Amino acid sequence: MFALAHDEGGLSYNRLGEACDIRPERVSRMAKGDGTVTSLPVLERVCDGLGIPGICLGLAPRPWETGAPSATPPEEEDDPMKRRSILRGALVAGLAGPGLAAALTTTRTEIDAALTAHDRAVGLDHWESTAERYGHGYHGQAPADVLTDLLAEFGELRPLLIRPGTDRDRTILAHVTGRMAGMVAVVLHDLGQHRESHHWSATAARAAERSGDRDLHAWVLAREAMVPLNFGAPAAAAGLADRARQLAGDAPSAAGALAAAVAARAHAMTGDREHALKAVAEAERTAARLSPQQQTDTWFGYPAQKHHVHLSQALTHLGETRRAYEAQRAALRLTRSPSVMTRALVTIDEAMCRAHDGDREEAARIATRAYGSLPAPYRTGLTRTRATALYRSLPHDCPGRDGLADLLTTGA
Repeated sequence: MFALAHDEGGLSYNRLGEACDIRPERVSRMAKGDGTVTSLPVLERVCDGLGIPGICLGLAPRPWETGAPSATPPEEEDDPMKRRSILRGALVAGLAGPGLAAALTTTRTEIDAALTAHDRAVGLDHWESTAERYGHGYHGQAPADVLTDLLAEFGELRPLLIRPGTDRDRTILAHVTGRMAGMVAVVLHDLGQHRESHHWSATAARAAERSGDRDLHAWVLAREAMVPLNFGAPAAAAGLADRARQLAGDAPSAAGALAAAVAARAHAMTGDREHALKAVAEAERTAARLSPQQQTDTWFGYPAQKHHVHLSQALTHLGETRRAYEAQRAALRLTRSPSVMTRALVTIDEAMCRAHDGDREEAARIATRAYGSLPAPYRTGLTRTRATALYRSLPHDCPGRDGLADLLTTGA
């Protein structure tokens, strides 16, 4: 009836006891309105009605508090007249003010929860649109800010996940969870938190599998592959990307194109030129067959800009610098101005191609300018990893190398 919640969002029994200033030594002194001392049975009834364990007030444990069945049937305990009597007793027993407010808040919270259950369909529509909104990417926001917002949304989504619902409800919630957890993994990856990104990718994959959406599952695996790809384990990345390609199947899909492109990058980094070039060709074929909807500029779509960004990396590692330069120019032309991270990464690819072609001083200059022009929140994670890789590839006596080293050391 008025039982207080144990979860983080509720009010604990101890907190209510503190708010009411009820201590064992005060029990014998509690006065009724007529000045006589409140008997323990009356106080016990008040506790029962408000759902406060008797032990919190120094009383003997009640049967339901020790696991024994209650002697009073639940139907009788929920009698409206008795509830009113209990509230009056609470006032008489000194539970006014914060204590009564706590009881009222708990009751209102339970009513809200019941209303939410009835409005589940409306809630699911809201969460589907929320996932779609976040799917449009950073839009000039710092990754840490987007991560904070996503985690806050999950805090609000959690109650829906733990409530029972229809099979359709569970499928929709699994799909929303898979998308949003996948986006958390993307942001963590961009922030350089590869361990946490891997964990969130695993959560997203479980949710995607439960939703029955093979494209979403393939997308999650392809995105997960980018964690080992960008942080030193390209062979593991190739395995994940190839699994994603199998899940996506032969039908053209954004997830399939992404999986092929990531596989191309991974195989190129392991030195497997044959499989890398095959994956590049597959990515190009799939991208050419995508519908306009599949090419939308979101994290879940595969627009031409994203395609050229991936090809830039694959072709750079393959030493196909002519084709890589073409991909870089196309990527920068198609990249919207707020995408500062993407511009920096593509420009660092250009610097790597310059170094491969023998113009190492120009490579150092380009990379220093690209990394140095980034706002401080973006000089971490992936951009730092790429700039560091270029720095290490340059000879010690290369002009401009020390300037890049200073930037990487100070972050200035």
